[in-house]
Amino acid sequence: MEKDNYEIRYLPSFVKQFESILNYMVHTLKNSDAADKFYKNVIEQIEKRSQKPDGYEKYISRGNVTYYRIYVKNYTIFYIVKNNVMEVRRILYSKRDLKKII
Repeated sequence: MEKDNYEIRYLPSFVKQFESILNYMVHTLKNSDAADKFYKNVIEQIEKRSQKPDGYEKYISRGNVTYYRIYVKNYTIFYIVKNNVMEVRRILYSKRDLKKII
């Protein structure tokens, strides 16, 4: 089976938000196991999606940017596709008013 994975590029905005979530789990909730599982799940879902990142429902932002979404637990990961690159931009708590943020 042929696999044409796109290059995954993590923007600093995603990295900062992801680290903040993981730090909250570890230091505030005192749950390193949950943080580890969440980290692995997020990375796994992003890598899986990189096989065909533009084959999913589009989400058009207020700024008219075409995003795609990945749902992991209570969080939504937003990415765009440029040429052969899957650019992972944000990870946000899903219960927030995402239309105001994105």
